[in-house]
Amino acid sequence: MEEKKKFISWPVLALMSFVTVIGFDDIIYNFANQGMGVITSWIILLLLYVIPYSLMVGQLGSVFNHEGGGLSSWVRGTSGDRLGYFTAWTYWAASIPYVVDTANAVVVGLGWLINGNDSMEDTMSNSMFALLTFVIFLAFIFLQRHFKKSLEVLSTLGGGAMFILSILFVFMTFTSLFMPNGHVETQPMTWRTLLPKFDLHYLTTIGLLIYAINGAELVAPFVTRMKKPTRDFPRAMVMLTVMTIFLTVFGSFSLGVFFDAHHLPNNLKMNGSYYAFQRLGEFYHLGNTLMYVFAVTQIIYMCALLAVLLDAMTRMLISDTGKQFLPKKLTKLNAEGLPINGYILTTSLSAFILLLGVFLPEMNDIFNWLLNLNGIISPGVTCWIFYAFIRIRMDSHKFQSDYVFIKNDRRAIFVGWWCLIITILATVFGILPQDAAYGSSLFWHELILNIVGIVVLIGLGFVMPALAKREQQV
Repeated sequence: MEEKKKFISWPVLALMSFVTVIGFDDIIYNFANQGMGVITSWIILLLLYVIPYSLMVGQLGSVFNHEGGGLSSWVRGTSGDRLGYFTAWTYWAASIPYVVDTANAVVVGLGWLINGNDSMEDTMSNSMFALLTFVIFLAFIFLQRHFKKSLEVLSTLGGGAMFILSILFVFMTFTSLFMPNGHVETQPMTWRTLLPKFDLHYLTTIGLLIYAINGAELVAPFVTRMKKPTRDFPRAMVMLTVMTIFLTVFGSFSLGVFFDAHHLPNNLKMNGSYYAFQRLGEFYHLGNTLMYVFAVTQIIYMCALLAVLLDAMTRMLISDTGKQFLPKKLTKLNAEGLPINGYILTTSLSAFILLLGVFLPEMNDIFNWLLNLNGIISPGVTCWIFYAFIRIRMDSHKFQSDYVFIKNDRRAIFVGWWCLIITILATVFGILPQDAAYGSSLFWHELILNIVGIVVLIGLGFVMPALAKREQQV
């Protein structure tokens, strides 16, 4: 009886996965890219990509359960220490734009909380925006060790509150349509409106869709804690997909109720969540109340996420990587067991990313460019998941597991290659800027920044082993 209590039920695992996979901002970002056509994109992606992706990480988590199920341990277990190190490095490098983007979101949230509108965008210079972002970043570097546990609790509460607000937004939006003054801003609303325009711009936005739904690997280790993983894990992933389809499809439609999808604000990615709750509040004669509730929730959640990420990403790189590939100074811990030099490297590269963005024309361009960078590097890291899955299915007798996704190895490998190729294409096309007119000066500016950012963040991963080897020879 005592052991049964340790099992995780499939509905609980589905809910745990849901929190890591999708958020309200993810819906805003992709609605800004594709309009109402994103509804079709969500359905296709979730059915043909997210379900197999989620089930693959379930098998990987089961195979490498003795190593905690981390992404770098999957690659290390299939391809050796060096590739395992490089996976850990790219995973860490992908976190840099993410934490900077998170700090940016905190500044934007504070602007809305203080001003009650988007006026900060017009009154604050790019350099001040970057400076405030960096100050917040530094503050959490110093404070996270003192408040880490409480912030983990806050992140859970903030994540739960964000989910409730997202559901509330969808529910209140649909309810508004049945009221006397309810109407849909996007007109005409026909089935053609729901079809995306398949062109070069569309291809550049797929990476941000994948960025929005990845994260299932974080719950992969829990597959071994299920009573009957072969039966229950697929159920959990199907439930995850159904919930995600509900939120993305109905959430995107709800945005089409308050925004004309054919004429969207240029700064929708940065301010769209606040605009949405502001307009919903206005419709129900609540003023800015809902917007302020969302702003407080967003700030709490983002602050907690920032603190946890800064510690987790640095420790993951230091502890989950072969020491022979990193200089000793980088892996050194202080008296309190903190990787101070690792924090310094994280802070330095974050400052570098911020500095690159300062020279863009507007604050909105900085926000969009950082988001664009996440839509390149994050899917690039996701490629390692499919690579590891293909490797274990190519030698399935060696890599035994309690849960197996598709018993036939050839079919499983085909699906693995399908997901890998889609992700590689999304990563490559994502390098092209999404929010600037093709061929414009802003387009070329952002394209150069994308390439420089990728080269520096990923390129350092090749430099570190050389520095470590040189250090060992001295």
